[in-house]
Amino acid sequence: MALHFARSWRLYSWGAKRCGAAAGEARRGISFKLEEKTAHSSLALFRGDTGVKYGLVGLEPTKVALNVERFREWAVVLADTAVTSGRHYWEVTVKRSQQFRIGVADMDMSRDSCIGIDDRSWVFSYAQRKWHTMLANEKAPIEGIGQPEKVGLLLDYEAKKLSLVDVNKVSVVHTLQTDFQGPVVPAFALWDGELLTHSGLEVPEGL
Repeated sequence: MALHFARSWRLYSWGAKRCGAAAGEARRGISFKLEEKTAHSSLALFRGDTGVKYGLVGLEPTKVALNVERFREWAVVLADTAVTSGRHYWEVTVKRSQQFRIGVADMDMSRDSCIGIDDRSWVFSYAQRKWHTMLANEKAPIEGIGQPEKVGLLLDYEAKKLSLVDVNKVSVVHTLQTDFQGPVVPAFALWDGELLTHSGLEVPEGL
């Protein structure tokens, strides 16, 4: 009963922040912040909840509110705005991070899991100076993009596609076919350094 209530509350609380494709926003992407209540205790948000940094020790337990929204096992944080339709684009600046994952996830994914491990999240992973796609803990290598300073993500909800974008060339590096069955939110995981998100951007011409 408690789990059912928690999931119902998540759907209700995120419902007011769903992002579709209104006529006047056909090219402007999702605008979001990171949701502190979902952040694992090793993660700290900064710059108005648009950035996340990893701490080896993590936050003091007394400073971390306990709730069913928070990721318990893995260093994951979700955005506060769900996507239910349309095409959306956002960028991520990478600062001193050599191991992270970026993508989207089912807003109701298990808080004991990690993005890329289950079949309700779709991510691009960077580790050991190499890029991979990740879904259900299966990896596939990505070529044609090196160590990032900034990358873009293009989400096409109706086409069920998530693309990694080279922001310097304004071109798609790799597209991941998805299987959305409900609202999804931008999702992030990292094990060192910092990530800074840039949302509310227009979809670049040609993408």
